Amino acid sequence: MSAPTESSSPTPAAASDVPELAEVGSDLTFIETQFPVSKMSKESYAERRANQSQTITGLGKWWGRKPLVLCRSAILGLLLPATDDPRKDRETFLRLMTMDDDGMLKRIKSIPQKVLYAHLPPGDRAKYFTPDSTEKKARFQKGLKREVKDELQRRVFLSMSYDDRLDYCLRPEQIDGPTGASWKAVNAHLGTDVHSIPELIAELGKRRFGHIPRVGDSFCGGGSIPFEAARIGCVAYGSDLNPVGTLQTWAAINIIGGGEKLATQIRKVQRAVFDAVDEQITQWGIEHRDPDPDTGRRWRADAFLYCSECVCPECGWRVPLAPTWAIAPTSRAVVRLVPVPERKSFDFEVLNDVPPEDLAAAADAGTTGDSELRCPHCNEKTPLHAIRGDGRGTFGDSRSLLRPWTQTDIAPAHDDIFGERLYCIRWVDTWTEWETNSRGEQVEKTFSERLFRAPTSTDLERERFVQELLSQRSSEWQARGFIPSRTIEPGSETTRLGRERGWTHWHHLFNPRQLLINGLFAERSFALSQNPDLQVATLLGVGRCADWNSRLCRWGTGAARESIAQTFSNQALNTLVSYASKGHALLDGSWFPISPVCEMAGTAEVTAIDAREVNWDADIWITDPPYADAVNYHELSEFFLAWYDLTIRRLFPAWSADSKRALAVSGSDESFTSAMIQCYSRLAERMPPDGVQIVMFTHQDASVWANLALILWAAGLRVTAAWCVQTEREASGTREGNYVQGTVLLVLRRQTTTETTFLDEVYQDVEAEVRSQLDVMRDLDDARDPSFGDTDYQLAAYAAALRVLTSRRIEEIDVAYELRRARSSDEKSAVEELIENAVRIACDHLVPRGVDSHFWKLMTPAERFYLKGIEIESHGEYRSGVYQELARGFRLNEYTLLLASIKANKTRLKTAAEFGRRELGFDGFGSTLVRHALFAIYRTTQTEGTREGLQWLHDEVSEYWASRERLIAILEYLATLGKNASMEHWHVDAHAADLMAGAVSNDHV
Repeated sequence: MSAPTESSSPTPAAASDVPELAEVGSDLTFIETQFPVSKMSKESYAERRANQSQTITGLGKWWGRKPLVLCRSAILGLLLPATDDPRKDRETFLRLMTMDDDGMLKRIKSIPQKVLYAHLPPGDRAKYFTPDSTEKKARFQKGLKREVKDELQRRVFLSMSYDDRLDYCLRPEQIDGPTGASWKAVNAHLGTDVHSIPELIAELGKRRFGHIPRVGDSFCGGGSIPFEAARIGCVAYGSDLNPVGTLQTWAAINIIGGGEKLATQIRKVQRAVFDAVDEQITQWGIEHRDPDPDTGRRWRADAFLYCSECVCPECGWRVPLAPTWAIAPTSRAVVRLVPVPERKSFDFEVLNDVPPEDLAAAADAGTTGDSELRCPHCNEKTPLHAIRGDGRGTFGDSRSLLRPWTQTDIAPAHDDIFGERLYCIRWVDTWTEWETNSRGEQVEKTFSERLFRAPTSTDLERERFVQELLSQRSSEWQARGFIPSRTIEPGSETTRLGRERGWTHWHHLFNPRQLLINGLFAERSFALSQNPDLQVATLLGVGRCADWNSRLCRWGTGAARESIAQTFSNQALNTLVSYASKGHALLDGSWFPISPVCEMAGTAEVTAIDAREVNWDADIWITDPPYADAVNYHELSEFFLAWYDLTIRRLFPAWSADSKRALAVSGSDESFTSAMIQCYSRLAERMPPDGVQIVMFTHQDASVWANLALILWAAGLRVTAAWCVQTEREASGTREGNYVQGTVLLVLRRQTTTETTFLDEVYQDVEAEVRSQLDVMRDLDDARDPSFGDTDYQLAAYAAALRVLTSRRIEEIDVAYELRRARSSDEKSAVEELIENAVRIACDHLVPRGVDSHFWKLMTPAERFYLKGIEIESHGEYRSGVYQELARGFRLNEYTLLLASIKANKTRLKTAAEFGRRELGFDGFGSTLVRHALFAIYRTTQTEGTREGLQWLHDEVSEYWASRERLIAILEYLATLGKNASMEHWHVDAHAADLMAGAVSNDHV
């Protein structure tokens, strides 16, 4: 376990320690020739879906962490050689990632009996299960041997699709690697003699670079890349300009990777702090009611609900603000506003177990929505910006009438535009009783009851006491860093805090109760953590409590709609008109992270430094820069830095405890472009001639690709491959969102040639490269277990274009000028046009399966779009961006008329029935063979016969007899949709297409 200071650079192995090696060279790596993106997408999503049980996310919030399985695959992909046997290469890679059958069987968890029953044939059901078993509830017969049960598990597991298997699998990181049989196959293919991933990493690194591979990430953020690199045996390096990201990376490697002994110490101190805070809160009595006179029990609050309050400008009444007064839909608890005319305000009444109609009425009775006040007294609506007085005052960028809060404020002043009130408390009563179980034994059982109550005068007195306790401590706690004192600097995300509420310091985002409890955790942590490792662990715990206990935490989330969301439930700082505060009991999930203990097979160095100043040499750089990214990391992280800064200064004196906004690489203007070039020029300098890089970024459109290509080109790098892994959505079924859900892995090497070429030659080379790339991918793909999806083939065109484009200097393109030049929104650069042309080549080359390539060449762009779109839809692809990209590839400006839906996640083509008579005509798609075939199908479904459809084709298709074979091919292609279970909306029309295909085939002069 290393101390929390900057480590010295790892010492290279002595020459005598390095075995005799194969010649060190720069041959292509596995990931530069192929990558199983489909399986990797599914594994990445499965890791994401694990939520809190992910390995390093328990440390605290960071935005856009990449899945560890993706990081591991990237490192292995860069180390494994690409041999002359690509199928064996792929098999080896899958074995090492335990994504083959053998590896997945090792990862298998227990499959429930009802699932086994559902997958087995009737004979096996009768043989192994009780007669009363069903697919909802199944039981093995008594006396069934363990080996029989295991064999049933194996058989059923192997019969499942890859997606279904993942529901019953551990993640690759949760096992110790491939099976013995897999290692035998891996060693045979690679010529190695290793039996663990770290041993293999060392051997491959020595073969390629002459030493254990050195893997670096200069934008390490949450730490996924350096953590995984160190875990699997690399010499790892992580740096970030942002101290919060750097701290999380350091903690991932040194805390989670610190071994069981340290983990035990951390759990012990966490428990001690949690109990000490509990003891103090109980002593103060700020969460407890007076003891019940009958039972002696004390109800304890676990959630406090607050709302803002403002004066209605129409009637002068003071109105509590909340989007709904149905506070607990599952428990059926609601709040009723009770008018108090003498005060021109409202009191609160909380009712439990109300009937459904009252719950619905309360849900509709919200006093705010669509950023406006809805006054329950006069029924008038007023925009909140008008209540703030935007444009009528002197405060902030909006020149509002709000009062800027001062450094000493911890609550709204009496005459502030927005006040704040406690309107509901959730009380919990927990007790134990002794009961007799079914075996006649006395056992102790715990019972719990929850009730929502409006605050009483005693509760409000406790609130005043909380404020008094905080006032007594706030100056000292701020000076010692236990609660924030930093000023909120204006920015894209942070300016709204002042504009919408008048908040000027980070502690204004917390009410007195939250500051008192979160600060108490910080104070007790400092007192009870004896060494730096424990201090970092508890400091991150304070950050998690702040994330889950602020004025930006929504009430009414979760399945029961009765839980509290964290501050960063999205990538923004959203002010709320009503929010929830956690009691001590609810903070246990925030304070105690769910993090496994890992062992680091390699070493690591972590430091806070600008990527432009990195002085560490890496054989492999894998980075996820803030490129074309809407997440303002440098601003959002200041929420945590306000709690961390003094501790960071004390534990890591060489680090800056500033977010370095001025230096942050963000945005999209010329300064951002210049910063990116400087960063990647630096990384290119800090890697050997045979070094490799991967840049991860979000795929958006050709202009993004073009600009990034120019940046990397200007930095002295060339593209060798690109793959898109879906890291944020379900790997099968309905896709969520568009290309923003995919992470592109752009593989790069140094530019090594001074050769020049001309743009017209580049266009020819791109066409050849695109066609070659697509053919290789198709040859490698397995129709039963595909590695590539439809979008991967489109993406391959981008990659092929960039490979050609960045391989040498092009006479007509001045990279520096192209990066500086301002363009209108509809003006394309030569690079962007080249990339879009690559997509067009790909679209022309990717003939739908079942369509004759000769007929394909004779079709119009609209026909090609429709038939290719139908094929994409049949694969379960409904993202609008995919169809937009397809239309761009076919140079089709207007295509929405062919779509039944244009919603982002529900995009699909119209069926023959949905077209009906629409879009028939003499121009465009309406005059094509495909459109006539669709109308003939429609007439067949309407008349339940082929006569009228056949007559239509005779009458409307010019040169019908010459076009007859093409019509048959189109109809037969559409008829195949009837066999696709996911195309149920096509089944009737597909049957009609089959009938029409037969009619046209049998039609003779």
